[in-house]
Amino acid sequence: MKTTLLVTLLCGLFTAGAVSAATTAAAPEKTLTPQQQRMSTCNHEAASKTLKGDERKTFMSSCLKGESAAADGKKLTPQQQKMKDCNAQAATKTLKGDERKTFMSTCLKNK
Repeated sequence: MKTTLLVTLLCGLFTAGAVSAATTAAAPEKTLTPQQQRMSTCNHEAASKTLKGDERKTFMSSCLKGESAAADGKKLTPQQQKMKDCNAQAATKTLKGDERKTFMSTCLKNK
């Protein structure tokens, strides 16, 4: 009787251990979407700055919109500045589609 009970308990333990090990091993690694990566990065930045309350909400909102570089006082790289200038010119000319692509291409090469 004791032997049967002991064997039953041991079988139960091995089965439970094998199931949890198989579940852990079978779980695929998840890759983060760009939005999830941005959220993670912004969250780490807010934590490192020890922001709380409304200040944190404002920071997270601007960071998720991509406004954090300007808010932190960081300067644009020369390529980013070219893109910004050419984009503004294309917007004032109200270019769309292939015309816009051609304009942006030539504008970026000329600057």
